[in-house]
Amino acid sequence: MPPKEEPASPTRKEKRIVRDENRGQWSSKTEFLLTCIGYAIGIGNVWRFPYLCYRSGGGAFLVPYLLMVILIGIPLFYMEVLIGQFSSTGCTGMFRLAPLLKGTGIAQVIVNMYCVCYYSVIISFPVRMLSYCFSATVPWVDCNHSWNTEACVQVEHLANVVNASSEKLSTSADEFFHREILRLSDSINHLGSMVWEQLASLLITWIIIYLCLFGGIKSMGKVVYFTAPFPYVLLFVLFIRGITLPGAWGGIKFFIYPEWDRLLDLKVWADAAIQMFFGLGPGWGGIVNMASFNAFRNNAKFDSIFCPAINVFTSIFAGFVVFSVLGHLSERSGIPVATVATSGPGLAFVTYPEAIALLPVPQLWAILFFFMLFLLGIDSVFVQLEAINSSILDEVHFLRNHKKKVTLIVCIVFFTISSIMCTNGGMFVLQLFDWYSSAIAVIVICMVEIIMVSYIYGIKNFLFDVEFMIGKRPSWFWRISWQFLTPIILVFILITSVFFIRRITYNNIGYPDWAISIGWASCVSSVMWIPLYIIYIMIRKRDTMCDSLKKRLKPLDWTPADPEIQAEYNAYRRQRQMPEFMSETSGGEETTK
Repeated sequence: MPPKEEPASPTRKEKRIVRDENRGQWSSKTEFLLTCIGYAIGIGNVWRFPYLCYRSGGGAFLVPYLLMVILIGIPLFYMEVLIGQFSSTGCTGMFRLAPLLKGTGIAQVIVNMYCVCYYSVIISFPVRMLSYCFSATVPWVDCNHSWNTEACVQVEHLANVVNASSEKLSTSADEFFHREILRLSDSINHLGSMVWEQLASLLITWIIIYLCLFGGIKSMGKVVYFTAPFPYVLLFVLFIRGITLPGAWGGIKFFIYPEWDRLLDLKVWADAAIQMFFGLGPGWGGIVNMASFNAFRNNAKFDSIFCPAINVFTSIFAGFVVFSVLGHLSERSGIPVATVATSGPGLAFVTYPEAIALLPVPQLWAILFFFMLFLLGIDSVFVQLEAINSSILDEVHFLRNHKKKVTLIVCIVFFTISSIMCTNGGMFVLQLFDWYSSAIAVIVICMVEIIMVSYIYGIKNFLFDVEFMIGKRPSWFWRISWQFLTPIILVFILITSVFFIRRITYNNIGYPDWAISIGWASCVSSVMWIPLYIIYIMIRKRDTMCDSLKKRLKPLDWTPADPEIQAEYNAYRRQRQMPEFMSETSGGEETTK
């Protein structure tokens, strides 16, 4: 009996997939590339990678990092681009490949929700800092302000004061950020009151986000023409200024000097993998969602190599920008580079501003730096928020005619939730969710994705779809990576990430056990939907467990969205005598009855 004309002829209500005919498409390939670059390149390239590189062996760290990018990052990036481009669906719709695993899509949405909440607060800090850059002197340059304590000392005098005193001291920039910007409480036990200036900065940030996203990918595709390339202009300006400063090359040497013995440390390899996940962004759903707006015949291979390459270049280039200025700070203050070097908020809002304050016209360099941080961060929020919106619209069909209202409501909800991080103890909350909610969950999600493609749907079937879409079958490298290398390394990364995770602190202040429990709960709250959805399907279906598993492990409406291309796809399969629904779990022999 020949295969049926249509790829699916469901009789049950729950199997009826309604495509969004007005989902939209990028106006050009450039928009997609710029959005990918903006998504992959964020604040972490500036405040995390340089410090991680120096701490983990300098130039030697590039060996594990580049290997992780090549063996995991690029294969996962390429796979997600192909999935999104083929199906024109977001991070929940992609699991039509194996409907039993749809809980993984829910997990991706929840991880993005956590990240959007705390990341929006992070990019509101540069907005707040910018407001202080228009005074006659930048306020973090001295200790003559109401927020300063008797322990305050200017950074250029720190070395002399430390040698003469045994008391615990703090720099003017440190006190400015923690006592004026954050007005930090003594621990997460005391959230305190709202810092209204910070809440206003957060509100401004969310207004900008909404104005850029209210038109969906049409408006976002235009905004990224500015937000994606302009940070490179600012980075280049800061690079030229940095390398011309006294002591700059001492800082750069400290950044790139290789310590080859560190390659024997498993933690270095784990750090390289985590940085890759946060840098390139596989597993978050953003790549799949962006690719879903691509033209069907787009050359996805070029995109999937070009964007990670730009990401790696930016991370290394940002290291030169940061450590050239830290080298100057070290020379001016007399403090070793190893002491002034740090990561995270400490680098972006304390150490680097300290160094900027030593330059002529510090207001100019501060404006350039904080504006660059804002632009680097906002692109990532664009993509994550659009992934959430697309998932909602893919699942809740009646909302598709109200996209602008959905975007507005989502922005209001996330602004309201993230406002808790604008309290006196808000930074403790932010760090808690940044530390626990995403890293391990994203690794688990990637493992499910790669297993679904390679072993449930079947690598042969996936390669067949890719060949139909781009006209060329992926080479042996991609098959070996997707089927063997990437899954094995992901297991290694998951084990080492759990094993080497450190107890969280912020500003040398520890967290109580109840807060640690909330952090781990935020991680579990996303990945738990993977088994919960499987259990739900098992309970809901009237078939035997075995039959239900077989049905839900087969693709459901896994065809191109465009009706004409869908017809070509069906004809192409019939020509190749391929079954209607393919699954290597059933030997690739069955068709849908």
